[in-house]
Amino acid sequence: MLSLPLVSHPSLDQTIAWRDGSPVPVRTFLADVARLAAALPDGGHVFNQCVDRYRFAVGLCATLVAGKISLLPPSHTPQMIQQLAAFAPDVFCLHDRDDCTVDLPRFRYVEAPANAEAEADAQEDIAVPRIDASRVMAYLFTSGSTGVPVPHRKTWGFLVRCLSFSAVNLGLADSGATLVGTVPPQHMYGFENTVLLALVGGLAFSNGQPFYPVDVARELAAVPAPRVLVTSPVHLRALMLSEQPLPPVALTLSATAPLAPQLAVQSEATLGAPLMEIYGSTETGQIATRRTAHGAQWQLYPGIRMDARNHAADSEEHAPSVWVSGGHVEAPVAMGDAIELVDDTHFLLHGRKADLINIAGKRTSLGYLNHQLNEIAGVVDGVFFMPDDEPAGAHALPGEHTRRLLAFVVAPGLDMASLQRALRQRIDAAFMPRPLVFVDALPRNATGKLPRDELLELVATHTHRGPQTAKPPAAQTDSDNPLRFTIPHDHPALPGHFPGQPIVPGVVLLDCAIDAIGKALDRPFGAVRLNSAKFLSPAAPGTPLDVSFEVAPSGAIRFSVQAGSRAVASGVIAATATRVAHATQQADATAEEVRS
Repeated sequence: MLSLPLVSHPSLDQTIAWRDGSPVPVRTFLADVARLAAALPDGGHVFNQCVDRYRFAVGLCATLVAGKISLLPPSHTPQMIQQLAAFAPDVFCLHDRDDCTVDLPRFRYVEAPANAEAEADAQEDIAVPRIDASRVMAYLFTSGSTGVPVPHRKTWGFLVRCLSFSAVNLGLADSGATLVGTVPPQHMYGFENTVLLALVGGLAFSNGQPFYPVDVARELAAVPAPRVLVTSPVHLRALMLSEQPLPPVALTLSATAPLAPQLAVQSEATLGAPLMEIYGSTETGQIATRRTAHGAQWQLYPGIRMDARNHAADSEEHAPSVWVSGGHVEAPVAMGDAIELVDDTHFLLHGRKADLINIAGKRTSLGYLNHQLNEIAGVVDGVFFMPDDEPAGAHALPGEHTRRLLAFVVAPGLDMASLQRALRQRIDAAFMPRPLVFVDALPRNATGKLPRDELLELVATHTHRGPQTAKPPAAQTDSDNPLRFTIPHDHPALPGHFPGQPIVPGVVLLDCAIDAIGKALDRPFGAVRLNSAKFLSPAAPGTPLDVSFEVAPSGAIRFSVQAGSRAVASGVIAATATRVAHATQQADATAEEVRS
């Protein structure tokens, strides 16, 4: 049985971490790991949500030493937490925050007593734990940028081999460098390159996660040279735009998205150090690097092979598939990217296969379009999006579909006309986005990626808007609960409905419910089509009414109106906006039936 050490530092007195500018020797780190491993509760799976990178690393190693498995999802949304619980019902959350609200059994990180470091320093017999190479250390989940996150099992041996290759390939093995990361340790890139790279390569890491340029400068200044900045294109772009003076670094690492060559050149000139891009996947780990400022070709890690294979399921557009094997990759993996093999050790990357698009017989990739959009002066951030196929509507010809690119852009200093003019100079007219939407910010996650579900929500929020019209001022809403409204006794629709025993007309109920849903979705509805509407019981004026709704994948919205526990009305809003006249007539007729 092959076993591998938990850390590869030659001395227990070597610095493995910097906590807020103070060094932490290996022996103290190992004592913290042993202390936490003994304190962890029952449960075989751990969701490590520690924000402090040192606590995350201690928790990661304590989980491994205790024979448990770490779960590292791409996001911490309630939906993702539910998926974790379904995947591993015994999972609990290890955290280091007073305000942790994760809907799982929770365990607060146990900080060492004040005298613990002195006690650790006095111990001569602290041993470095050795871990079975076949032990499953973690399940890492894909980013969700192309769909639902998928778990991938990672053994200790796989991770050690992967990061050992990386440390040597990057020239960092036993260099004494300190890793400073702007990316979180919970995601694959940050997990590998701000924590595991330090453990396996005999390096140190900084516990912070700076975001703003001034914080990055402060974090770098708090650790000794040589420094390695581990970042992403989004963070690096913000850093270059800020012109913030930075302490010297020995190396910059970038991943999570393709890096523009111009940004790489600017980074090397500003930081005075080489910038290396890392290529890999959740399935394979990192397998190649390139110095982007010097060329587009990627170089494979030693022992890694790529070969093209034709597959019956491959379309003409996407064939052949490129498979990766050898080195630390335990079994051949088909890559989801469009890859052009140059020779046995080099390749070119043309974006993800799922990003390749064909409009009017012309082909390009979303990656190329994103690059062109973000290179326009004045654009802070931007992304193109291709919706799934949708029927063109009732008047469409057989087999006709509408697939139109749309784009979202953060460009505070530009107007629509100038941005479109600049974009037309860069891309073919067939790929001009319709619509092109200005937003305040894009919903990127901590590594700078845009998960597909976030993009879909952005699309739903900013498309299919109807004309905005004024609503009757008489309906009163609760400022603490925008999905609650009350029809006052003096509402102009009540006279004659019915004298002595007034009830709220169905059309007023619908109007207020739809208005509340529009506000909640930030999609004001000036006119909609109702697929159905049911009125289940009367509502009297002055009664607080609550609206609940859900949006189906088709875009249709199911809603209900309640008066306390009593159902008042329900209905379905169609995915496309039309006039509401027919529903209004139906609502009034149904209200008469309820009253009688």
